Amino acid sequence: MSLDLFFANLFSPPILFFILGITATLVRSDLEVPAPLPKLFSLYLLWAIGFKGGVALREAGLTVDALTPVVAAVLLSGALALLGFLVFRRLFGFDDACALAASYGSVSVVTFVTAADFLDGRGIEYGGQMVAALALMESPPIIVALILKRLIGPGGAEAEPISAIVRGAVTSGPVFLLMGSLVAGLLTPEAALEPLKPFTYDIFAGVLVFFLLEAGMTSGQRLGELRKQGLPTIGLGIAIPIVNAAIGMGVAYLIGLGKGEALLLTILAGSASYIAVPAAMRLAVPNANSGLYLPMSLGVTFPFNVCIGIPVYLILIQAIWPEAAASP
Repeated sequence: MSLDLFFANLFSPPILFFILGITATLVRSDLEVPAPLPKLFSLYLLWAIGFKGGVALREAGLTVDALTPVVAAVLLSGALALLGFLVFRRLFGFDDACALAASYGSVSVVTFVTAADFLDGRGIEYGGQMVAALALMESPPIIVALILKRLIGPGGAEAEPISAIVRGAVTSGPVFLLMGSLVAGLLTPEAALEPLKPFTYDIFAGVLVFFLLEAGMTSGQRLGELRKQGLPTIGLGIAIPIVNAAIGMGVAYLIGLGKGEALLLTILAGSASYIAVPAAMRLAVPNANSGLYLPMSLGVTFPFNVCIGIPVYLILIQAIWPEAAASP
């Protein structure tokens, strides 16, 4: 196995600026990204990846082959949340186990975007259905955590109604924009795409660089909270994503995904939510320790995935997958 992909990712501009952001926090630099910009970057990335995914999905056609990975991804996210709960329940209290299970069953949009950009840089194609998979994987783990909380957890009867939390997860800004952009890409005729190409393609990498710079600074700020949890918790923030990614890779192999889609499903399975899930858990499981599940997902799992996980998983996929398994 060649390590060229690993070093290509590590020394790519988005990852270098992510590391720069962490370093700026560690050395206590006064570097900052003005408050409105990170939100604007987030909105742009969600719109661009959703819109491009919709266009790609329209070009591929809404066939059984195209929709199979979407269904598999949704089922996978719910199963990972349930498996995660069984593990976390042995190590933490019930509420913390629910929140961690939801976090590690759900997905990170930025990790997906970084992986997609990595594939684009390598010239490896992937289908637009993976964007739909990304959006639809967000909610099932939250639903699983809420059902566990209400059915077997202490104080479940007083928890926020499941219907309200599920509706909030589905209509939350990131998921709503992502799915809306996907639909817009599906419906936009080919002739109307040309004026948007400078926005959907040309500036994408530059915006991602600035977004990951700010994400690195935010991740660095969480490192102090992780020190309080100790090394075992940090190790868990790496071990669980590796196991989840291995399961995702196995599912991708079984359903016959191409290498590009396989990497995206693998990294989605191995990622952890630090946006939608914390927002839902604050309402549904208020006693869960946000100083545990948020630093683990943002301070450990996210940096591990974008710096190490993405290239290593692709190396493994290229070694395991038959040569004929190319993305459409």
